[in-house]
Amino acid sequence: MNQLIAQIRTELSTNADEQTKQSAQHFFKEPVKFYGIKSSITTKIAKKYLPQTKTLNKQELFSICEELYLSDYMEEASIVATWIPHHIDKLQADDIQTFKHWIVSYVNNWAKCDCLCNHTIGDLIMKYPKIVPEIKSWAKSNNRWLKRASAVSFIVPAKRGLFLWDAFEICDVLLLDTDDMVQKGYGWLLKEESRVHTKDVFDYVIKHHANMPRTALRYAIELMPKDLKTQAMKK
Repeated sequence: MNQLIAQIRTELSTNADEQTKQSAQHFFKEPVKFYGIKSSITTKIAKKYLPQTKTLNKQELFSICEELYLSDYMEEASIVATWIPHHIDKLQADDIQTFKHWIVSYVNNWAKCDCLCNHTIGDLIMKYPKIVPEIKSWAKSNNRWLKRASAVSFIVPAKRGLFLWDAFEICDVLLLDTDDMVQKGYGWLLKEESRVHTKDVFDYVIKHHANMPRTALRYAIELMPKDLKTQAMKK
């Protein structure tokens, strides 16, 4: 496993570009550790080494992923998020506790949060719906990334119109949160649910219009018809 990590890090270093590194930082308020590699190249590198992970058992896979997270490089976290969904057959419901640990221990920006949550946790929800209450409970956490994760973990299912009422319950908890990363997270969840449930999401937004932060509201109505957007934005 150490050899695999060394190979990946050598290839990442070889593809590092200072201009890309500086440009990427503009998307974050906090300092983020980058090699400086375009996301398409990082994904290509992740897929190049994916076959080598297929021979690993789950504990070995998790161990190498944690080693990548420990570096704090954004690109290495992205490799983890690319790999894990390809091992969904190895995952069990209680692996959600490992992913929670990764969020608490290693996630320190919105991109790391979303990369892990969208498909890794989103796919696990689809496979094991019984973990939904656990993820919903994260909305009450004091950890900003767990709170965001409680919403964005449902993005992929939400695009199919699934878990609508669970989404509303999460949004109820996060509604008045003052953290813009949390507001954007649950606003994004509402937006994706609106693809299938436009009226339900619109009604939810109108119901909470007086209290919902503008940041969340704008995300929530982004895909709605112009007339609904206009109504939702009125004071």
